[in-house]
Amino acid sequence: MAKIKPDCEVEATITFQPLKIRPAEARLYEVAKKLPGDQIVVVSAGRGQSAAMMANDRRKASVVAWYLDSYRCQLASEHALAVASRESGAALSYVCGSDWPLDDQQADLVMLEQPKTGEAELGRELLQIGWHQLKIGGAFVVATDNPKDRWLLEQMQVFDKSIKVRKFDDAMVYYAIKKKPLKRLRDFSCQLAFRDEGNLLQLVTRPSVFAHRKLDTGARHIMDNVEVFPDAELIEIGCGSGAVAMALGARDASARVLAIDSNARAVDCLKRGLELNSIENVTAEVNHDGRLGDREGKFDMALANPPYYADFRIAQHFIETALRALRPGGRLMLVSRKPQWYRDNLGQWLEDCEVFECRRYHIATGVKAEPEA
Repeated sequence: MAKIKPDCEVEATITFQPLKIRPAEARLYEVAKKLPGDQIVVVSAGRGQSAAMMANDRRKASVVAWYLDSYRCQLASEHALAVASRESGAALSYVCGSDWPLDDQQADLVMLEQPKTGEAELGRELLQIGWHQLKIGGAFVVATDNPKDRWLLEQMQVFDKSIKVRKFDDAMVYYAIKKKPLKRLRDFSCQLAFRDEGNLLQLVTRPSVFAHRKLDTGARHIMDNVEVFPDAELIEIGCGSGAVAMALGARDASARVLAIDSNARAVDCLKRGLELNSIENVTAEVNHDGRLGDREGKFDMALANPPYYADFRIAQHFIETALRALRPGGRLMLVSRKPQWYRDNLGQWLEDCEVFECRRYHIATGVKAEPEA
């Protein structure tokens, strides 16, 4: 079994059972199953069924499904556990981490699903990582749900001109055998500087993290509307690259800030930023369920910049997380460009709610109620 360096990991012994599978992932498996390899890493945009099927086919193989997001990793691992069979000897690990999941070890088969709607720079980086961490003589298989794809083929040809192509009605699959190492590795991370109340801070961003290569305007609005008082206990929910958490921590060394995000790379970016700026009163952790254990009910203020997709389900999750985290009388502050949902709903959870305009954005805020006497 490979030595794995996860932020979170679930191992399951499985026999694969059919579940609705993304076309690209199904085609990824269809091609990869005919190629050699027993040290396998799979990057899936869905539930990782291709990893489960490879593990079921190759009972002596080590198969790792690698995710950047802990929530997606949990969904995939729960599927694996749901189809578990005690009779199977196949070992399968679902790993959430910011970087290559095998500790100082290469794979001899890498399988990668690249959605046509995926982030281009992240796609390039994952392709580079997969090819770089592949052993000489190993197989690299990449699938996309765009049957008319040209972009992904061009990216693959950077590594090897003799890419083999399998065309399907619903997907395109490319594969190659690695003959030589990469001459140069490109660094896709970005370091930039921003000012907050006289402090010049260094921010690190990476592909897959919100607002890569820039300081998000919403984050700036949160900073401009928050005051940090001595010994304050603050939590940022969905911290991204961590600009807000770092800025607030740098204002007052006696304050303590906890920053959480489901994206392991977001947490990695913040930790890099904290080291660059020598900030010691901010901590960061991968957390997608909002459970804080004995830290719940201890925070004076919660801050968030929820995404707009998912019909405000993520925004509601952030609010419910804040409600658990805050002490009675603690305040939640969110920033959004779509204020009406907060006007209509924030009062379900909080008191003294207010939504006010802040240039092209809006700030929504409310207070956790005191317990009834």
